[in-house]
Amino acid sequence: MKKLFILPVTAMLVLSLMGCAPNNTQTNAAPKGTDASTTNAGSGSGGQAKVKVMKMASANAKDRSLTRGLVKFGEIVEKETGGSVKVEVFADGQLGGDIAVFEGMKIGSIQGATMSTGPIASFAKRFNVFDLPFLFKDTDTAYKVLDGKIGQELLNDLPAAGVVGLSYMENGFRDLTNNKREVKSVDDVKGLKIRTLENELHIELWKTLGAVPTPMAITELFTALEQRVVDGQENPSGNVKLNKFYEVQKYITKTGHVYNASPLLVSNKFWEQLSDKEKEALKKAATEATAWQRQENQKETADAYDFLTKNKMTVTTLSPEEKQKFVDKLQPVYDKYKPIIGEDLVNRLLEAVK
Repeated sequence: MKKLFILPVTAMLVLSLMGCAPNNTQTNAAPKGTDASTTNAGSGSGGQAKVKVMKMASANAKDRSLTRGLVKFGEIVEKETGGSVKVEVFADGQLGGDIAVFEGMKIGSIQGATMSTGPIASFAKRFNVFDLPFLFKDTDTAYKVLDGKIGQELLNDLPAAGVVGLSYMENGFRDLTNNKREVKSVDDVKGLKIRTLENELHIELWKTLGAVPTPMAITELFTALEQRVVDGQENPSGNVKLNKFYEVQKYITKTGHVYNASPLLVSNKFWEQLSDKEKEALKKAATEATAWQRQENQKETADAYDFLTKNKMTVTTLSPEEKQKFVDKLQPVYDKYKPIIGEDLVNRLLEAVK
């Protein structure tokens, strides 16, 4: 039987009187007829000033440099816009995996994010070029390309996919972990069930190495590892540490098979609501926050291997000879994806990284 709750008569009279009084309580709900990302705030002169709320998504842990980079971006944005743009960061995949978040940015329900180039390539195929295996020899080479003409050229592809790209933060070089055996050679990869990014090139990469690739969002990964749905996964060491994969994985090999840039993205629908001054503020904030985040990520990477060793993971470094065997075995991936990405772009990039 449903319980009924009856207010005392006195309480009912009080509520009735409150209903007649003017309501000065501020609300974050957007007024009818306005965009959901816009709220009203007092302007200080008795009027109402629109505050554009920017929900930004990160699939990474809240302490990861990429998430903290978004927080830094938000701090700079709010300062540079005088508070007309307010940034709210949602970590740990609260707004969904990368593919779902990108879809959200396209329709404007999510205003910004940072994510690896692999998922972005599902919407802008030329971004696959940055995920070609063993492309960048080090981060300095990656920065020169990403911050140069080729990097900007690829960002110019994004508005057609519904987003604006402001800069390239970084996820870092991806390593292989698993719970079956130590991987010291390319032959040790054969037969391992490996979670991959939701990206066809990454799936092809692991098939070529003889693994059994299983694409899934990172938000599902810990449980999949714990329940042995997959044997392993591949991620930068900072993610392995902060997502606590060391609790369910025994081995990590420093393969460095893909360098993951992580572009800072803004929903095109949100971008079009901004004034020219606000757009410039976001660009400035992206430049400053990206430089800060890259430095933080380098620190995370350096610290992560020591941490993982202390937490009983076996950390393996490939010999130069064995690493070259990985490179050689993955040449067919280049042959397959050159015509898909565009031979001219691939050739220009290969020349740029020399």
